[in-house]
Amino acid sequence: MYRFIMHGCNGKMGQVISGLVAADEEACIVAGIDARDDGHNSYPVFSSLDNCDVEADAVIDFSIAPAVDALLDYCGQKRIPCVLCTTGLTKEQLDKVKETSEQVAILKSANMSLGINLLLKLLKEAAGVLAPAGFDMEIVEKHHNLKLDAPSGTALALADSINEEFDGAYEYVYDRSKARQKRDAKEIGISAVRGGTIVGDHDVIFAGADEVITFSHMAYSKAIFGKGAVQAAKFLAGKPAGMYDMQDVIDGK
Repeated sequence: MYRFIMHGCNGKMGQVISGLVAADEEACIVAGIDARDDGHNSYPVFSSLDNCDVEADAVIDFSIAPAVDALLDYCGQKRIPCVLCTTGLTKEQLDKVKETSEQVAILKSANMSLGINLLLKLLKEAAGVLAPAGFDMEIVEKHHNLKLDAPSGTALALADSINEEFDGAYEYVYDRSKARQKRDAKEIGISAVRGGTIVGDHDVIFAGADEVITFSHMAYSKAIFGKGAVQAAKFLAGKPAGMYDMQDVIDGK
């Protein structure tokens, strides 16, 4: 039985993961961490990591950036692996993540969806075949009208995955209205759509002469990110210190 601590347990994703783990015969949440608590959880909730002295196989984190420093200190001291899902970290915090990974296993990914991370892997292979054959590459991402950043972190991760195949030779273009000129062969266009309650849609288009190949991923609920996080926590339990990502989970290494 995998034992997890849910950091940010009363947030939206914390509650999604709590429900997923409750239905999972292989895992349980032994403690939650959240500044607010109304007692509705089936596990004990602590307002601070300082008060939590519960044995666990991994911490799953969906919290806020200011809470990550204390989390990294806790995981490093207790030697508890951490699935770090909080976004918007500063450069200093990212440096601390890397430093802490020298003491304990940490898994960090731009997107916790197993589907998106499999797509990242497939795109490298597709780009390696299609781009040299003259295919243009475009990414269109769609999200709900409350999303603040554009393009999405996932869209950038998709572009980065393609670009890794070519040692970063491609330039990203976000707004074609700024210059009236022919598309450059060495660019990846990234377009953002915002509207309604779209959870997250991503299309990667390879447009060639007389044929178009499109890779699509559609998220219908935030549960997919929770499922990926739980799978990642199971993978990370017992792993040696180091930095991991969802590609490691997919590869099973």
